[in-house]
Amino acid sequence: MKNIVIIGMPGAGKSTMGVILAKTLGRNFIDTDIVIQEKSGRLLQAMIDDKGPETFLAIEEKTLLSLQCHNTVIATGGSVVFSESAMEHLKSGGVVVYLRISFEEMVRRLNNITTRGIVLVAGQSLHEMYTQRIPLYERYADITIDCSEDDFEHCIGNVIDELSGFLV
Repeated sequence: MKNIVIIGMPGAGKSTMGVILAKTLGRNFIDTDIVIQEKSGRLLQAMIDDKGPETFLAIEEKTLLSLQCHNTVIATGGSVVFSESAMEHLKSGGVVVYLRISFEEMVRRLNNITTRGIVLVAGQSLHEMYTQRIPLYERYADITIDCSEDDFEHCIGNVIDELSGFLV
């Protein structure tokens, strides 16, 4: 069965919704940020701080390209869309669901920005990051769900409704 790949901004709810979606649909669950941390033995933010965003993105890409799973909900890191090869790999075996949130909602949800592991290049503001990533999320998405104003349960219901035409 196809995987369900969740993409979106930091704070969009990818990990939280991914777990609930996997439980609801009886699927396995993988959080790629946790896979990266387990393989490296380091927190994401420490990797970004020590090695820089470019090195982190290379590690993320390598990790994602190594994934071989089926019938799995995959919650990705927000920066996954910077790797065309990783996204093509994920799309080849799955349906990509973009959890869209507004910039204001992202800022509201990000309480721990300095420790969360958000890839920002030197001098880049959150708004610049947001603006840079939107077209990439839209490019790779098979399904887009607006999650700015709805609670998780409502968003999960919307995802399941939209997935019905893809998971055959």
